[in-house]
Amino acid sequence: MTPVHQTQIPIKRALLSVYDKAGLAELAAALHGAGAELVSTGSTAKTLEAAGLPVTRVEDLTGFPECLDGRVKTLHPRVHAGLLADTANLDHNTQLTDLGIEPFQLLVSNLYPFEQTVAAGATPPEIIEQIDIGGPAMVRAAAKNHGSVAVVTSTDQYAGVVKALANGGFSEPERRRLAAAAYAHTAAYDAAVASWFAASYAPDEVAAETGWPNLIAQVWTRADALRYGENPHQQAALYKSGSKSGSAGTDRGFEQSADGTDPGIANAEVLHGKAMSYNNYVDADSARRAAYDFAQPCVAIIKHSNPCGIAVGANIAAAHAKALACDPLSAYGGVVAANSAVTDAMAEQIIDGFAEVVIAPDFDPAAIQILTGRWKNIRLLRCAPPPWGATTVAGETRDRSITSSFDFRPVSGGMLAQTWDRIDAPGDDPAGWELKTGTTAGAATLADLAFAWRACRAVKSNAILLAAGGASVGVGMGQVNRVDSARLAVARAGNRAAGSVAASDAFFPFPDGFEILAEAGVRAVVEPGGSIRDDGVIAAAQAAGVTLYFTGVRHFYH
Repeated sequence: MTPVHQTQIPIKRALLSVYDKAGLAELAAALHGAGAELVSTGSTAKTLEAAGLPVTRVEDLTGFPECLDGRVKTLHPRVHAGLLADTANLDHNTQLTDLGIEPFQLLVSNLYPFEQTVAAGATPPEIIEQIDIGGPAMVRAAAKNHGSVAVVTSTDQYAGVVKALANGGFSEPERRRLAAAAYAHTAAYDAAVASWFAASYAPDEVAAETGWPNLIAQVWTRADALRYGENPHQQAALYKSGSKSGSAGTDRGFEQSADGTDPGIANAEVLHGKAMSYNNYVDADSARRAAYDFAQPCVAIIKHSNPCGIAVGANIAAAHAKALACDPLSAYGGVVAANSAVTDAMAEQIIDGFAEVVIAPDFDPAAIQILTGRWKNIRLLRCAPPPWGATTVAGETRDRSITSSFDFRPVSGGMLAQTWDRIDAPGDDPAGWELKTGTTAGAATLADLAFAWRACRAVKSNAILLAAGGASVGVGMGQVNRVDSARLAVARAGNRAAGSVAASDAFFPFPDGFEILAEAGVRAVVEPGGSIRDDGVIAAAQAAGVTLYFTGVRHFYH
């Protein structure tokens, strides 16, 4: 017989089996008050009994005790037949009667915290114990049978259950929406488990040979619909990785915290201002990346994903003033990122110009008042720093999730993946640099070179950055040859080029780009080296009396 889905189904019998007990007692009390029978498992049943609610334990329903340390409790026909019976189908109803099984109208289940356990650094045996079996089986069963059963997988949905009780049950459209959310929940959960197995626990021979797993799985959940994309004719949305109920993922490579949340830009708290745009998010991510390459107070001002100023200072206001001085014309309307709390002094400097977005780990209350009092639409984002910040130890791997280990970029028909470019290679430490010509840099010069080298990483390739006093003074970015990048950096620096130092994100393929810097009065340069024409560049530096260091590491940023 062809089943006919029912519109409103009163909740007479509910199965509750949850790891997260938040709001459970209140929900169960509402169900009991509406006359629903409560059936439950293990610790969920104990919670309900402790709240003084009548509950039928699953082992009493099945006649079979929980066993294997709770691994087997709901995997039984008296549970799954009650969830899978289409009560609009007369044959199903007849079979239920013959078997003495009562159907359920509601399942409330959330899953073991697998990804949170991984993120907390648990051992493989501990992680494996957090792979839920019975929960996903029940959730998928109820979701398949949403014509007869409503399935709730998140505490955020509990208010909807109470509302449905007052309305005589969930409607068919409501049950469909809950089923869709349930399958998204189990998909995210399975993706996390599959990715962990593929990358961390049981890599196959191909992965062992290459270092890359055959499978990378991730689920993205829409968090917001944006006004438009890069241009007004493009549609856009913000997606966050994972789900909110036990299977949260990571955002573009930022490591999860122990509770499964992600400190990335997608989860930044908007303290003030109008909605973020697509371009705002892109620039904010670039700005945050730049600012957090430094341990000292640092500010990066970004336009179109490139820094128009980046600097460190004795405090965050001093760093901002130095960053702004690099290119105040371009900085107008840019995105400002700070790696420490925005103070009132920094806020006063910002309102002398204009910023679209200010992003920081925190804001002093006075700073918020100053900024919002001057610009009603300015976007203020509070965002936690990435866990590695500027203190990552070379070779240390802190990422626990497969998606936090790689930087992804979609291409037509597929996806590129790479490990993250971090400033933690031996060549990123000035102690490991090789002096190729000129006098050994003094402490102040070496500090400026180290700053320029770190700051240059935030500039789109080909990149040349001039610096003095812990601040950029000229930036040449995104040119198709290094000569033009050098010319642009010198032109933007003007008379500040003389006496500055410079960093190049990759080697000079010919001496000409280097010679432009030397002619402008740059006194020291740091670059990766590695060109077949390095000898020509070294000779040019020697002729000009410029100190030249090679790092042996490149930092392209495309």
